[in-house]
Amino acid sequence: MFSIKTKLSLLFFFISSLQLAGQSLNLEKIFTHADTLRGTLSKARTWWDVQQYKILIEPDFNNKTISGKVDIKFKATGIYDTMQIDLQAPMEINKVYLGEESLRYVRDENAYFIILSKPLQIGSENTLALSFSGKVTEAIRPPWDGGWIFSRDKNGNPWMSVACQGLGASVWYPCKDHQSDEPDKGALLRISTPDSLMGVGNGRLIGKHQYKPGWTVYDWEVKNPINNYNIVPYIGKYVRFGETYKGEKGNLDCEYWVLDYELEKAKLQFKQVPLMLKAFEHWFGPYPFYEDGFKLVQSPHLGMEHQSAVAYGNGFQNGYRGRDLSGSGWGLKWDFIIVHESGHEWYGNNITSKDLADMWLHEGFTNYSETLFTDYYYGKEAGNAYVQGTRKLIRNDAPIIAKYNVNDQGSGDMYYKGGNLVHFVRQLFDNDEKFRDAIREMNKKFYHQTVTSGEIEHFLSVKVNRNLRPLFDQYLRNTSIPTLEIQKSKKEIQYRWTDCLASFDAPVRVIIGKELKWIYPTTNWKTLKGNTNINSISVDKNFYVGYKEIE
Repeated sequence: MFSIKTKLSLLFFFISSLQLAGQSLNLEKIFTHADTLRGTLSKARTWWDVQQYKILIEPDFNNKTISGKVDIKFKATGIYDTMQIDLQAPMEINKVYLGEESLRYVRDENAYFIILSKPLQIGSENTLALSFSGKVTEAIRPPWDGGWIFSRDKNGNPWMSVACQGLGASVWYPCKDHQSDEPDKGALLRISTPDSLMGVGNGRLIGKHQYKPGWTVYDWEVKNPINNYNIVPYIGKYVRFGETYKGEKGNLDCEYWVLDYELEKAKLQFKQVPLMLKAFEHWFGPYPFYEDGFKLVQSPHLGMEHQSAVAYGNGFQNGYRGRDLSGSGWGLKWDFIIVHESGHEWYGNNITSKDLADMWLHEGFTNYSETLFTDYYYGKEAGNAYVQGTRKLIRNDAPIIAKYNVNDQGSGDMYYKGGNLVHFVRQLFDNDEKFRDAIREMNKKFYHQTVTSGEIEHFLSVKVNRNLRPLFDQYLRNTSIPTLEIQKSKKEIQYRWTDCLASFDAPVRVIIGKELKWIYPTTNWKTLKGNTNINSISVDKNFYVGYKEIE
């Protein structure tokens, strides 16, 4: 979903390896003034807290332009006389009002600085009204590049949407474009479309009306906090069907919006949605957005985790476009986009990283949701085989955690290496019920919150009763994979970690003969005595580590 959305295509990995070539060659990325404006929580951002976005959007399909209005309801939490609002060129803000007062503004790169005539009272709630228009950045290869999508369905009808994770919601509407500030009271998205088309958005349809002759406005409301990049319109020749899922918090309304000629395919393929919900509520706890319902919306791109309106473009087939990315065979048992993108409702949408640099919290845990889904329906060994199979897609080219405060994201390894890191942590629990309790509690403790990687790392350390910082430093902030080095003799085994940070310290299960045994290596040699007549020794494959025997 970004990469700007790193959305899980093998092709993406080749593309992103070019994007990150500077890092691979140990050349430091060069960040610009625009990157700092976008990624930093400056005074012009921190003194006010977004309460709600109200967005009216109208696209011009032929000219590839959009126009609209945004009301940003906000609360003053400090005193300052300037607000930073983000909108990326070539889009432009036309007018700004605070109440009835027209405000001055200046533009710096992709940031507008709104000048208040006087500071607002702390605790007061206010509405900033903005109008905007322009030729919007077009996504040519969504979701791997970001922007507005202008396409046509098989019958030639216009079909539009947005894919903008990483690139940011400010590519198409004015907002505080930083993941740390979600609108506490949700969003209202009003989509203006020709009468021949339908506008679908996040949350629930609360009304529609004629805007002008031949045009209809569809009003969609989200009551829960929502990431900026998740607020997305879909415009096309849609039809709807739905069902009620009886979940942990009661009845969950499930809706499916697909192109009219795809209805029968969708009815068959989307039978997997209740299966997904059952597995994920088992592992993660209740679906986080019962008030807004759950939707799959057919999209003119592969897919993305748009909260309560998940984008689906996998061609109504199992696997990832019909392929099993793990090579284990288990990835063809289920629809990759239904499982992966819906997993983001818990990791990415419920629990959101404050800074783009910590996006592994979204992608690593959601990647692991694929393993947990497989485990739930096909057994633990199937899940293990799936996650182990994904390791061939790991490149170890750059750290997973990127630089903070510049809207930077790390290696695409945040997916498969991130998932294997979560699998490593699961082994350290050495008890699947305790692991399940921990990740359910995680979704409860950080419910509808933005967090840092450090907070999650600390939470898991407490739950596993072990300092996991060396493990996270090794897998998130470095590129080498630890190697368990073994030296055998007739009476003892010596072992240590190599190819790792000096501080690396993590237990691992090994198989000695036919016996599974925990050992506790550090970077210094340790000795395991009393193991005579050893025919073989190996590392449990559930640990993503290297192994080497030395003479």
